[in-house]
Amino acid sequence: MTSWTPRRLLGLTVFLFLLVALWDFSGLDLPLARLFGSADGFALRSRHWFVVAFHEIPRTLSSVVVVALLIGIFKPWSFLKRLGRRERIQLVVSVLGGMLLITLLKKANYTSCPWDVNEFGGRALYVSHWALGVRDLGPGHCFPAGHASSAFGFLAGWFVVRRLGPQVAVRWLVAAMVLGLALGVAQQLRGAHYMSHTLWTAWICWTFGFLVDMACKAYFSRRDSAQQTTTAQEVQA
Repeated sequence: MTSWTPRRLLGLTVFLFLLVALWDFSGLDLPLARLFGSADGFALRSRHWFVVAFHEIPRTLSSVVVVALLIGIFKPWSFLKRLGRRERIQLVVSVLGGMLLITLLKKANYTSCPWDVNEFGGRALYVSHWALGVRDLGPGHCFPAGHASSAFGFLAGWFVVRRLGPQVAVRWLVAAMVLGLALGVAQQLRGAHYMSHTLWTAWICWTFGFLVDMACKAYFSRRDSAQQTTTAQEVQA
């Protein structure tokens, strides 16, 4: 993982952006939603066992892990013992910050969920989430995918975890991606989100982690340099 220089990571981030944008351009959100919904709505929307298994339990587990990471700042456990305190703080800021960013973006967005669209029994019109400021006559606040961020938020933490070596980093990355996609697909089946909502959530969380990592490296580099200069001046004095 040490081969992932900032320039390569930036290139990868831009490439992923283009892939997600390509999905948007393809216009496949509605056709995919039609596979699971009809004028009567989405059959799995309120199916109790499905909601519990793919919504309630994952959200609770995600919250437990985030709390455990918070505790780990002060009392490191497992792999956290191999990270310095500043790295443990960055890990929590990245993961939790990514999740909170998705929540804030949802609150500011007018896009409604598939189950709110008139084609699926709702009253909203289908309007692209890129039509900023355009209301679709529905409740809105459905873009990006908040539930998927309970797993994709951990993508942001990869930029810290990768310092522990390739094995841990790959496991962390694969787990976050697989779980995030699983939750995104589950919400797609329920009519809670379009696939683009899930894909953009993954990209936003990843990008947030990348920016936090760059900011932390720049800040600590300047601070350490200033401390070394001060120490050198005190020795000379």
